[in-house]
Amino acid sequence: MFESKSAGPSHRTHIRAGQPWWRIDWREIWEYRDLLALLVKRDLTAIYKQTILGPLWFIIQPLLTTVVFTVIFGRVGGLSTDGIPHFIFYMSGTILWNYFQGVLNHGAGSLVGNTGVLSKVYFPRMVIPLSGVFVNFAHLALNFVLFLGFYVWFMLRGSDMNPNGWLLMFPLLIVQCGLMGLGFGLWVSALTIKYRDLRFALPFLTQLWMYATPVVYPASLVVTPQWKFLLWLNPMTAVVEFNRYAFTGRGSPDIAGLGLSWVVTLVILVSGLLLFNKVQRTFVDTI
Repeated sequence: MFESKSAGPSHRTHIRAGQPWWRIDWREIWEYRDLLALLVKRDLTAIYKQTILGPLWFIIQPLLTTVVFTVIFGRVGGLSTDGIPHFIFYMSGTILWNYFQGVLNHGAGSLVGNTGVLSKVYFPRMVIPLSGVFVNFAHLALNFVLFLGFYVWFMLRGSDMNPNGWLLMFPLLIVQCGLMGLGFGLWVSALTIKYRDLRFALPFLTQLWMYATPVVYPASLVVTPQWKFLLWLNPMTAVVEFNRYAFTGRGSPDIAGLGLSWVVTLVILVSGLLLFNKVQRTFVDTI
Protein backbone atom coordinates (compact mmCIF):
# COMPACT_ATOMS: atom_id res chain seq x y z
CA MET A 1 0.00 0.00 0.00
CA PHE A 2 1.27 3.48 -0.87
CA GLU A 3 0.16 6.38 1.26
CA SER A 4 0.73 10.03 0.44
CA LYS A 5 -0.19 13.02 2.55
CA SER A 6 -1.05 16.50 1.37
CA ALA A 7 -2.69 19.53 2.94
CA GLY A 8 -2.85 17.83 6.31
CA PRO A 9 -3.42 14.43 7.93
CA SER A 10 -7.07 14.22 6.84
CA HIS A 11 -6.22 14.05 3.12
CA ARG A 12 -4.81 10.68 2.12
CA THR A 13 -4.52 8.75 -1.09
CA HIS A 14 -4.34 4.99 -0.90
CA ILE A 15 -3.13 2.98 -3.88
CA ARG A 16 -3.57 -0.73 -3.36
CA ALA A 17 -2.36 -3.48 -5.65
CA GLY A 18 -3.95 -6.85 -6.16
CA GLN A 19 -7.47 -6.01 -5.03
CA PRO A 20 -9.93 -8.81 -5.80
CA TRP A 21 -12.02 -8.24 -8.95
CA TRP A 22 -15.23 -8.73 -7.02
CA ARG A 23 -14.52 -5.79 -4.71
CA ILE A 24 -16.25 -2.58 -5.85
CA ASP A 25 -15.06 0.53 -4.06
CA TRP A 26 -18.35 2.41 -3.62
CA ARG A 27 -16.69 4.93 -1.34
CA GLU A 28 -14.32 5.96 -4.12
CA ILE A 29 -17.23 6.31 -6.55
CA TRP A 30 -19.00 8.55 -4.04
CA GLU A 31 -15.86 10.71 -3.73
CA TYR A 32 -16.04 11.29 -7.49
CA ARG A 33 -19.66 12.46 -7.37
CA ASP A 34 -18.60 15.89 -8.67
CA LEU A 35 -17.18 14.22 -11.76
CA LEU A 36 -20.43 12.31 -12.15
CA ALA A 37 -22.36 15.58 -12.11
CA LEU A 38 -19.98 17.10 -14.67
CA LEU A 39 -20.41 14.10 -16.99
CA VAL A 40 -24.19 14.38 -16.77
CA LYS A 41 -24.03 18.10 -17.54
CA ARG A 42 -21.59 17.49 -20.41
CA ASP A 43 -23.74 14.84 -22.02
CA LEU A 44 -26.93 16.89 -21.75
CA THR A 45 -25.17 19.93 -23.21
CA ALA A 46 -23.60 17.92 -26.04
CA ILE A 47 -26.95 16.42 -27.00
CA TYR A 48 -28.73 19.77 -27.24
CA LYS A 49 -25.83 21.77 -28.69
CA GLN A 50 -26.13 22.92 -32.30
CA THR A 51 -29.69 21.65 -32.66
CA ILE A 52 -32.63 23.73 -33.78
CA LEU A 53 -35.21 22.27 -31.41
CA GLY A 54 -32.91 21.33 -28.51
CA PRO A 55 -34.72 19.38 -25.75
CA LEU A 56 -37.86 19.26 -27.90
CA TRP A 57 -36.32 16.34 -29.80
CA PHE A 58 -36.90 14.17 -26.73
CA ILE A 59 -40.56 15.15 -26.79
CA ILE A 60 -41.00 14.73 -30.54
CA GLN A 61 -39.51 11.23 -30.59
CA PRO A 62 -41.95 9.52 -28.18
CA LEU A 63 -44.81 11.55 -29.62
CA LEU A 64 -44.15 10.39 -33.19
CA THR A 65 -43.51 6.83 -32.02
CA THR A 66 -46.85 6.82 -30.22
CA VAL A 67 -48.65 8.18 -33.28
CA VAL A 68 -47.08 5.47 -35.50
CA PHE A 69 -48.00 2.71 -33.02
CA THR A 70 -51.54 4.08 -32.73
CA VAL A 71 -52.05 4.06 -36.49
CA ILE A 72 -50.31 0.76 -37.32
CA PHE A 73 -51.11 -1.45 -34.33
CA GLY A 74 -54.25 0.27 -33.04
CA ARG A 75 -56.14 1.34 -36.18
CA VAL A 76 -54.76 -0.92 -38.90
CA GLY A 77 -53.77 -3.98 -36.86
CA GLY A 78 -56.72 -3.71 -34.47
CA LEU A 79 -54.74 -5.00 -31.48
CA SER A 80 -56.53 -4.91 -28.14
CA THR A 81 -55.52 -2.29 -25.60
CA ASP A 82 -57.62 -3.66 -22.71
CA GLY A 83 -60.05 -0.75 -23.07
CA ILE A 84 -57.33 1.89 -22.61
CA PRO A 85 -57.29 4.77 -25.15
CA HIS A 86 -54.78 3.81 -27.81
CA PHE A 87 -52.64 6.91 -27.40
CA ILE A 88 -52.30 6.50 -23.62
CA PHE A 89 -51.70 2.76 -23.97
CA TYR A 90 -48.76 3.14 -26.36
CA MET A 91 -47.22 6.24 -24.78
CA SER A 92 -47.26 4.73 -21.26
CA GLY A 93 -45.14 1.85 -22.52
CA THR A 94 -42.94 3.91 -24.84
CA ILE A 95 -41.65 6.43 -22.29
CA LEU A 96 -40.41 3.75 -19.87
CA TRP A 97 -39.00 1.62 -22.66
CA ASN A 98 -37.06 4.63 -24.01
CA TYR A 99 -35.58 5.23 -20.56
CA PHE A 100 -34.50 1.62 -20.23
CA GLN A 101 -33.03 1.55 -23.74
CA GLY A 102 -31.23 4.87 -23.24
CA VAL A 103 -29.52 3.68 -20.05
CA LEU A 104 -28.61 0.37 -21.71
CA ASN A 105 -27.08 2.04 -24.77
CA HIS A 106 -25.15 4.53 -22.67
CA GLY A 107 -23.72 1.79 -20.47
CA ALA A 108 -22.94 -0.45 -23.45
CA GLY A 109 -20.53 2.10 -24.90
CA SER A 110 -19.03 3.27 -21.62
CA LEU A 111 -15.64 1.55 -22.06
CA VAL A 112 -15.04 1.38 -25.81
CA GLY A 113 -16.58 4.80 -26.45
CA ASN A 114 -14.35 6.53 -23.88
CA THR A 115 -11.06 4.74 -24.51
CA GLY A 116 -9.17 7.98 -25.20
CA VAL A 117 -10.01 9.40 -21.77
CA LEU A 118 -9.81 6.18 -19.79
CA SER A 119 -6.33 5.37 -21.09
CA LYS A 120 -4.93 8.72 -19.89
CA VAL A 121 -6.76 9.75 -16.73
CA TYR A 122 -7.69 7.69 -13.70
CA PHE A 123 -11.13 7.84 -12.17
CA PRO A 124 -13.60 5.10 -11.23
CA ARG A 125 -14.78 3.66 -14.56
CA MET A 126 -18.17 2.96 -13.06
CA VAL A 127 -18.89 6.71 -13.07
CA ILE A 128 -19.44 6.71 -16.86
CA PRO A 129 -22.28 4.14 -17.04
CA LEU A 130 -23.80 5.63 -13.88
CA SER A 131 -24.00 9.02 -15.58
CA GLY A 132 -26.25 7.46 -18.23
CA VAL A 133 -28.86 6.70 -15.58
CA PHE A 134 -29.21 10.41 -14.73
CA VAL A 135 -28.86 11.76 -18.28
CA ASN A 136 -31.67 9.55 -19.50
CA PHE A 137 -33.72 10.34 -16.39
CA ALA A 138 -33.80 13.96 -17.57
CA HIS A 139 -35.20 12.74 -20.90
CA LEU A 140 -37.73 10.59 -19.05
CA ALA A 141 -38.88 13.61 -17.05
CA LEU A 142 -39.61 15.53 -20.26
CA ASN A 143 -41.46 12.56 -21.73
CA PHE A 144 -43.45 12.04 -18.55
CA VAL A 145 -44.65 15.65 -18.52
CA LEU A 146 -45.86 15.15 -22.09
CA PHE A 147 -47.60 11.92 -21.08
CA LEU A 148 -49.33 13.61 -18.14
CA GLY A 149 -50.63 16.32 -20.45
CA PHE A 150 -52.30 13.79 -22.76
CA TYR A 151 -53.46 11.72 -19.78
CA VAL A 152 -55.26 14.67 -18.19
CA TRP A 153 -56.75 15.62 -21.57
CA PHE A 154 -58.21 12.12 -22.07
CA MET A 155 -59.53 12.10 -18.49
CA LEU A 156 -61.28 15.43 -19.01
CA ARG A 157 -62.87 14.04 -22.15
CA GLY A 158 -64.46 11.28 -20.10
CA SER A 159 -62.18 8.32 -20.86
CA ASP A 160 -62.85 5.36 -18.59
CA MET A 161 -59.54 5.29 -16.72
CA ASN A 162 -59.25 4.72 -12.99
CA PRO A 163 -55.91 5.68 -11.40
CA ASN A 164 -55.25 3.79 -8.18
CA GLY A 165 -52.86 3.27 -5.30
CA TRP A 166 -50.26 1.65 -7.53
CA LEU A 167 -49.33 5.18 -8.60
CA LEU A 168 -47.28 5.32 -5.39
CA MET A 169 -45.13 2.54 -6.86
CA PHE A 170 -44.37 4.50 -10.02
CA PRO A 171 -41.01 5.83 -8.69
CA LEU A 172 -40.02 2.25 -7.88
CA LEU A 173 -40.80 1.22 -11.47
CA ILE A 174 -38.51 3.99 -12.69
CA VAL A 175 -35.76 2.76 -10.36
CA GLN A 176 -36.20 -0.77 -11.67
CA CYS A 177 -35.98 0.52 -15.25
CA GLY A 178 -32.72 2.31 -14.47
CA LEU A 179 -31.21 -0.69 -12.67
CA MET A 180 -32.15 -3.01 -15.53
CA GLY A 181 -30.68 -0.72 -18.15
CA LEU A 182 -27.52 -0.28 -16.09
CA GLY A 183 -27.11 -4.02 -15.49
CA PHE A 184 -27.59 -5.04 -19.11
CA GLY A 185 -25.47 -2.10 -20.28
CA LEU A 186 -22.58 -3.20 -18.04
CA TRP A 187 -22.82 -6.72 -19.47
CA VAL A 188 -22.68 -5.46 -23.04
CA SER A 189 -19.87 -3.01 -22.24
CA ALA A 190 -17.73 -5.76 -20.73
CA LEU A 191 -18.41 -8.22 -23.55
CA THR A 192 -17.78 -5.59 -26.25
CA ILE A 193 -14.13 -5.38 -25.18
CA LYS A 194 -13.60 -8.87 -26.60
CA TYR A 195 -16.45 -9.12 -29.10
CA ARG A 196 -16.52 -5.77 -30.90
CA ASP A 197 -19.25 -6.79 -33.34
CA LEU A 198 -21.72 -6.95 -30.44
CA ARG A 199 -22.23 -3.18 -30.72
CA PHE A 200 -23.54 -3.64 -34.26
CA ALA A 201 -26.01 -6.30 -33.11
CA LEU A 202 -27.24 -4.31 -30.11
CA PRO A 203 -29.79 -2.08 -31.96
CA PHE A 204 -31.31 -5.16 -33.61
CA LEU A 205 -31.44 -7.08 -30.33
CA THR A 206 -33.06 -4.21 -28.43
CA GLN A 207 -35.65 -3.85 -31.19
CA LEU A 208 -36.54 -7.54 -30.86
CA TRP A 209 -36.64 -7.13 -27.09
CA MET A 210 -39.14 -4.29 -27.40
CA TYR A 211 -41.53 -6.49 -29.39
CA ALA A 212 -41.04 -9.24 -26.80
CA THR A 213 -42.27 -6.71 -24.22
CA PRO A 214 -45.98 -5.71 -24.08
CA VAL A 215 -45.34 -2.21 -25.38
CA VAL A 216 -47.56 -2.50 -28.46
CA TYR A 217 -49.86 -5.24 -27.14
CA PRO A 218 -51.30 -6.09 -23.71
CA ALA A 219 -49.94 -8.98 -21.66
CA SER A 220 -53.49 -10.37 -21.50
CA LEU A 221 -53.12 -11.56 -25.11
CA VAL A 222 -50.57 -14.16 -23.98
CA VAL A 223 -52.53 -16.98 -22.35
CA THR A 224 -50.43 -20.12 -23.01
CA PRO A 225 -48.75 -20.98 -19.65
CA GLN A 226 -45.22 -21.50 -20.99
CA TRP A 227 -45.31 -18.35 -23.13
CA LYS A 228 -46.83 -16.40 -20.26
CA PHE A 229 -43.97 -17.45 -18.00
CA LEU A 230 -41.41 -16.36 -20.60
CA LEU A 231 -43.24 -13.06 -21.01
CA TRP A 232 -43.07 -12.27 -17.29
CA LEU A 233 -39.49 -13.54 -17.12
CA ASN A 234 -38.74 -10.43 -19.17
CA PRO A 235 -38.37 -7.82 -16.38
CA MET A 236 -39.68 -5.00 -18.58
CA THR A 237 -43.05 -6.75 -18.81
CA ALA A 238 -43.85 -6.03 -15.16
CA VAL A 239 -42.68 -2.42 -15.45
CA VAL A 240 -44.89 -1.68 -18.46
CA GLU A 241 -47.95 -3.58 -17.22
CA PHE A 242 -47.95 -2.16 -13.68
CA ASN A 243 -47.36 1.34 -15.02
CA ARG A 244 -50.46 1.07 -17.21
CA TYR A 245 -52.49 -0.47 -14.42
CA ALA A 246 -51.49 2.31 -12.01
CA PHE A 247 -52.70 5.06 -14.32
CA THR A 248 -55.73 3.39 -15.91
CA GLY A 249 -56.87 0.55 -13.66
CA ARG A 250 -56.80 -1.71 -16.73
CA GLY A 251 -54.48 -4.54 -17.65
CA SER A 252 -53.28 -7.79 -16.17
CA PRO A 253 -50.88 -7.02 -13.30
CA ASP A 254 -49.29 -10.10 -11.79
CA ILE A 255 -47.71 -9.77 -8.34
CA ALA A 256 -45.73 -12.99 -8.83
CA GLY A 257 -44.54 -11.66 -12.18
CA LEU A 258 -43.42 -8.42 -10.53
CA GLY A 259 -41.45 -10.38 -7.93
CA LEU A 260 -39.86 -12.52 -10.65
CA SER A 261 -38.90 -9.39 -12.60
CA TRP A 262 -37.12 -7.95 -9.55
CA VAL A 263 -35.19 -11.19 -9.05
CA VAL A 264 -34.04 -11.11 -12.68
CA THR A 265 -33.21 -7.40 -12.42
CA LEU A 266 -31.04 -7.85 -9.32
CA VAL A 267 -29.25 -10.90 -10.75
CA ILE A 268 -28.43 -9.03 -13.97
CA LEU A 269 -27.39 -5.90 -12.08
CA VAL A 270 -25.07 -7.65 -9.61
CA SER A 271 -23.50 -9.90 -12.24
CA GLY A 272 -23.10 -6.91 -14.59
CA LEU A 273 -21.36 -4.88 -11.86
CA LEU A 274 -18.96 -7.71 -11.08
CA LEU A 275 -18.18 -8.48 -14.72
CA PHE A 276 -17.66 -4.79 -15.56
CA ASN A 277 -15.41 -4.35 -12.52
CA LYS A 278 -13.32 -7.31 -13.59
CA VAL A 279 -12.92 -6.18 -17.20
CA GLN A 280 -12.32 -2.49 -16.55
CA ARG A 281 -9.17 -3.29 -14.54
CA THR A 282 -7.28 -4.51 -17.61
CA PHE A 283 -9.30 -3.38 -20.64
CA VAL A 284 -6.73 -0.71 -21.64
CA ASP A 285 -4.21 -3.51 -22.25
CA THR A 286 -6.54 -5.24 -24.71
CA ILE A 287 -7.62 -2.34 -26.93
